[in-house]
Amino acid sequence: MNGASLESSFIITTDGVRIYCETCGSGESLLVVPNGICYSGDFGSLAGHSRVVYYDVRNRGRSDSVTDETKLERGILNDVDDLDIVRRHFRADRIDLLGHSYVGLTVLLYAMKYPQHTGRVVQIGPVQPRASTQYPAHLCFKDGKLEQAFQEIGSMQGELAALDPIEACRRFWEVLRVTYVADPKNASRIDWMRCELDSERNFLKYWAAHIGPSIQRLQLEDQDFANVTAPVLTIHGTKDRNAPYGGGREWALRLPDARLLTIPDAAHAPWIESPEMVLGAIETFLEGRWPEPAEKVTR
Repeated sequence: MNGASLESSFIITTDGVRIYCETCGSGESLLVVPNGICYSGDFGSLAGHSRVVYYDVRNRGRSDSVTDETKLERGILNDVDDLDIVRRHFRADRIDLLGHSYVGLTVLLYAMKYPQHTGRVVQIGPVQPRASTQYPAHLCFKDGKLEQAFQEIGSMQGELAALDPIEACRRFWEVLRVTYVADPKNASRIDWMRCELDSERNFLKYWAAHIGPSIQRLQLEDQDFANVTAPVLTIHGTKDRNAPYGGGREWALRLPDARLLTIPDAAHAPWIESPEMVLGAIETFLEGRWPEPAEKVTR
């Protein structure tokens, strides 16, 4: 955590779900990273610029496991409103945000709903604005490795079922984490699984039942994008198999004040493969300047 002291606590949502968070740093601004605890070691340098709040979103990590379907059925929209509860807990009028993957969508939905409380926003490898959009081949990296990984996982189901759940989770991630990097040599640096936690082992069920469908239901209109008054830095690898690079370009094109930082030959975790470029750009942006390589997308 780059030498910064770490504090942990729980925040109670309006419907009684406990959200686990960790804070570090002592800057004047507050940077909130939903679902970011598993990345906190990689982003430790940010604590030198801001007070950083990493937290486990509802029904994940060390936050409460939720069995009441009424507290899950809104999917990603629950996460948006929980984010504002986190803001209010820390008594911040405005917060900066950082979101990776589907949480890159969460933080933009927050900026659309609560523009008055949104400072600066960083998206890394965000899912596309509309789930149904099909991008041309040069904006949608396909090398067969993602499909191959899921085929391998499918063929392992009998073997995994016979293993201890924690070991089965680790075996699952051994296969899947290769898809998050362009160079397989970097796969060992993907350490997001937290297989000791029941909620993380069961996340795919939660995704399939609630998070994924809630994203599919979204129908963002021009006015939704126009509602975002915050500056947005979208960071996307050109070889992202999990969220198409075209989605990153679309975010930067459609938002009023956004720029795209393209990471050549990087996949879904570009800070793993280009740490100086990605972390340097984030720090520059949070200090109030656009990083030089970031471009304004016009088409």
